[in-house]
Order: sequence, then C-alpha cells, then structure tokens
Amino acid sequence: MVGFSALWLPIVLSAVIVFIASAVIHMALRYHWSDYSALPGEDNLMEAMRKEGVSPGNYHMPHAGSMAKLRSPEVVEKFTKGPVGFVTIIPSGPPAMGKQLVQWFVFVLVIGVVVAYLTGRTLGPGADYLHVFRVAGTVAFLGFAGAEPVNSIWKGQNWSTSLKNLFDGLVYALLTGGVFGWLWP
Repeated sequence: MVGFSALWLPIVLSAVIVFIASAVIHMALRYHWSDYSALPGEDNLMEAMRKEGVSPGNYHMPHAGSMAKLRSPEVVEKFTKGPVGFVTIIPSGPPAMGKQLVQWFVFVLVIGVVVAYLTGRTLGPGADYLHVFRVAGTVAFLGFAGAEPVNSIWKGQNWSTSLKNLFDGLVYALLTGGVFGWLWP
C-alpha cells in the first residue's frame, strides 16, 4: 500500500497533462465540431423561448409529468407527432469558458485523487511501471468515460459523439496511467 501523501505529484501532473490534452483535442484537432448541429429556424425558436421565459435547466419534450400521464392519448399523440427530445438551456450571455474550465480542471483533479486512492491501495511501493499503468489507467478510464454510453442509451446522443468521447477518455486514461507509472514511489 502506498500512502496518499506520496501521490500528490502524479495527481497534479496528470491533471495538468490531461487538461492540456483536452485543450488540444477540442481546439486543434476539431473532430468534435460535428457533435452539434443548428436547429432549423433557430432565430424563431430562440425568440419563442425568450417570449416564454425559458430559464436555464434541463427539459424533456413532450413532458408528461408522471407515468400515468405518459400513457394518456394526448401525450402519446404529442410523442407520435414529435419532435421528441432533451434540451439543456444554459445562462444567457457572451461565451465565457472560465467557469467551465475551472470546473473541468477540478473534475480532472478529483479523478486523479480517485486513481491515487485505488492504485495506492492496490499496489505497493516499487511496483513496476506496467502494473501501475494498468491499474491507474483502468480507474482513470472509468472516471473519464465509463458513463459516456448513458448519453446515447437514455438521452439520444448520437453514438458517434459518444464514441468520440470514449476515445477522449481513453487518451486521458493513458496519459494518467503513464504519469502514475512514471512517478510511482
């Protein structure tokens, strides 16, 4: 078993490397640019939503409100006519990524802490690189990508988007596993 205090350097360094890798993936490689499309009549839809006072939150349409209403002829007709979907509305204002980038970095640090905890409890001091890489990389992959298919299964996200996000998670996991293997006490 390796004490948690001996793993702060791999936690922080792996977080910094994953943060930089995610920036490269999203800003330079651009394969995520096809993840979203514009809605037809976007301006009219946005104006209608403003008129209705739609506030930030997650929405499902049509929204039945209960399992009993879900089977009612009126709601079934709405589902049949469509469109059916999930909508996330975020606060209005010019694009500002600062808050999201801070949250992303904190999330990456949390994954590093979980990786350190499980790897430190699984392997002892002096474990060889490959063993550390396997354990740390597997835990990191579960943290970065383990729940990604849920978005396609339950929320209708295109599987191509989920597969790209799984690939990103694999890259982040390999980097995390590599850092932990390299700096293992």
